Amino acid sequence: MNKSDIKILCVDDEPDILEILKYNLSNEGYKVSTAKDGKSAIEKAIIINPNLIIMDVMMPNMDGIEACEKLRSDEKFNDTIIMFLTARGEDYSHVAAYEAGADDYVTKPVKPKVLISKVKGLLRRSNKNIQSDTNEINFSNIKIDREKYKVYISDTSINLPRKEFELLYLLASKPEKVFKRDKIMEMVWGGEVVVGDRTIDVHIRKLREKIGDKHFETVKGVGYKFVIE
Repeated sequence: MNKSDIKILCVDDEPDILEILKYNLSNEGYKVSTAKDGKSAIEKAIIINPNLIIMDVMMPNMDGIEACEKLRSDEKFNDTIIMFLTARGEDYSHVAAYEAGADDYVTKPVKPKVLISKVKGLLRRSNKNIQSDTNEINFSNIKIDREKYKVYISDTSINLPRKEFELLYLLASKPEKVFKRDKIMEMVWGGEVVVGDRTIDVHIRKLREKIGDKHFETVKGVGYKFVIE
């Protein structure tokens, strides 16, 4: 996909931040739109269907976390990358963002060149599939369709945020294989993305709630594996 075809939505309640983001991203050749809060971000996202959303956390009308949750609840935005750009650096804010379905979390201030590098990395990885012998994985009561980004439990469709899906697909691609934490981070989040130590744990917990605790085993001090019945 050419840069001119990539649509980026920047969301922040500070006009100066939006101006800087739009200037730097437009200079790279991306199509850039803006919104001033979470509510208007959702309204605009429905219209333009962006490839990437860069969003603040603390905003009026609707904050970024709630907006992210609402976007992730709509299947239309399964493939949309959501990156938080915020002054909130607390661990609990990071966790809340990833639980809501964020792909990345960057703390302000950030240099424009670093931001552009982050954006390029996220967009590049979004075009890569996790390698597997097939685009569809089937077990007795679970079907994972890579092409459609769909998961079925006993024929019931389960909607997963992008990173939860990719983590599930990675683990399920080789049942009983123990994936080390650094390998999971590399395959799902990419080596260029710096995230908190608890990011994988948060996503595994959400998968256990949605897919079933029995399918995920923690190997203490090493990583995780997918268990079939």
